[in-house]
Amino acid sequence: MAGDFAEAVREATAGRGIDVAFEFAGVGAARAQATTVLGPNGVLVLAGLTPEPVTVANSIDFCFNVRQIRGHYGSEPEHVEQLVGLAAAGRIDLGPSVSAHISLAEAADAVARLEKKIGDPIRRVLTP
Repeated sequence: MAGDFAEAVREATAGRGIDVAFEFAGVGAARAQATTVLGPNGVLVLAGLTPEPVTVANSIDFCFNVRQIRGHYGSEPEHVEQLVGLAAAGRIDLGPSVSAHISLAEAADAVARLEKKIGDPIRRVLTP
């Protein structure tokens, strides 16, 4: 949400912009911001769920540069296997997105908390 985000992206990419941006939080402002930093043929992948509409501030620039917005639900078994493989290979770090580590003995309580949305139940990891 930094005011100089677009400028920082332009600087980091030598003015080219981002090829692919992934939005996992379902935050409208992040989605809108991502559309402004996509490079030519850039793709915004929406994985975070929200009822908020997607906003493209400048559709002329968006279309001229052949940009795309794609949705991805990502909850099929093969997607979980892909994530595990990427994490095992060190290509992505899921650590910062984990909200809690819970022992197997507490699994039933963890499921109840998830169902009732108690605390921050988004990503809880069961440990032995």
